[in-house]
Amino acid sequence: MLQLYNDASFRISKIVTHCYSTSFYIAVSLLDTETRKAIYSIYGFVRFADEIVDTFHDFNKKDLLTKFESSYYKAYKDGISLNPVLHSFQRLK
Repeated sequence: MLQLYNDASFRISKIVTHCYSTSFYIAVSLLDTETRKAIYSIYGFVRFADEIVDTFHDFNKKDLLTKFESSYYKAYKDGISLNPVLHSFQRLK
């Protein structure tokens, strides 16, 4: 069952890439499968961090970034995250 969660998490990172950058998504689709998966996972992670800085003006950005960073380190240590974008990214270890 973990594979189902892994696959769903990756798909969410892929959707994030497609939603935020259609031209980048199309360019990445030309690469081999493993490279594509890695890039989608990295892009999803970086996009969410960037979203905190660029978009969440009505929120405590410093606190959000600190929580996102802490969540990343916990996911990396534990090998799992309930945040699917973090989960997809931490699987690249």
